[in-house]
Amino acid sequence: MHKEELMSIIESLLFITGDSLAIEDFKKLTGATEDGIRDAIYSLMSQYRARNGGIILVELAGGYQMVSNPAYAHWIKGLKKNKTSTRLSLAALETLAIIAYKQPITRVEIEEIRSVSADWTIKLLFEKRLIKIVGRKDAPGRPLLLGTTKEFLQYFGLKELYELPTLKEFTRHE
Repeated sequence: MHKEELMSIIESLLFITGDSLAIEDFKKLTGATEDGIRDAIYSLMSQYRARNGGIILVELAGGYQMVSNPAYAHWIKGLKKNKTSTRLSLAALETLAIIAYKQPITRVEIEEIRSVSADWTIKLLFEKRLIKIVGRKDAPGRPLLLGTTKEFLQYFGLKELYELPTLKEFTRHE
């Protein structure tokens, strides 16, 4: 398969899925080599960057995804007037931060840190698919262990969890 054809196939797959696809996904779907896929993706990324259009190709959540160009966020926000469905309350953000930094973690452990019930915020985070059950703790009652999802990485524009800011980075910006 020629590079240009592989680029077109990858572009089509990314457009249709609207989600992040990993190199392994492309290998299974196209039968191309990892090097060939990476070369095609980097060429596509370069073309999108050079064009400076409304869509760009980025590496996100362990894969690659087509996203809107942040330079045009103002117009996109105008289209998406009702942003309340994607916003998180302070309580939800606090709970999500605890889960992200301490995962895997139980509901009781979250409540010990926050000193308030976390039932409602955990339910909300599940509904938004930002957290998931990652197992059970080897403790009395075998409580559920919670962790973040791929959607969490996408929501915050992260490739991997190690990109989360450290406490030093938080204090440096104040």
